[in-house]
Amino acid sequence: MTLASRALAQLATWPDLRQAVPSCGLGQGLSSLQGEIVHFHSDRDVDLHLTTRAIRRFADDLRSAGAIRIVPGSQWVTIRLDAASDVDLLMTLVSVALQAQQAWPDPAGRPEIGCNDQRGAGFVRVVPGWI
Repeated sequence: MTLASRALAQLATWPDLRQAVPSCGLGQGLSSLQGEIVHFHSDRDVDLHLTTRAIRRFADDLRSAGAIRIVPGSQWVTIRLDAASDVDLLMTLVSVALQAQQAWPDPAGRPEIGCNDQRGAGFVRVVPGWI
């Protein structure tokens, strides 16, 4: 069992999440009542919808996590699952994402960009000053 399949199986048991087809059409996804939360694109890459405000709020912590990639302007972060600790990080961030969707929804009228998988191969590590 891969780290991604183990994480997906664990998250699928959470009462606030339900399995869903990712809007990008690639892989497997989970949604809450507020919308898409997570897309599992491969055995290692997971896109998580944190919301713009949550990414800004936790920018310093996200910067320090080597498993996280952020695309400037995206409401999603990409998590690379290389170790069991990355799965633990994903679980924590899914919890943050669920809370963020309720407490800090993205501004009305802002177009939904979709997950980072749709934004091409140009993933970049977050750098100071972009937020």
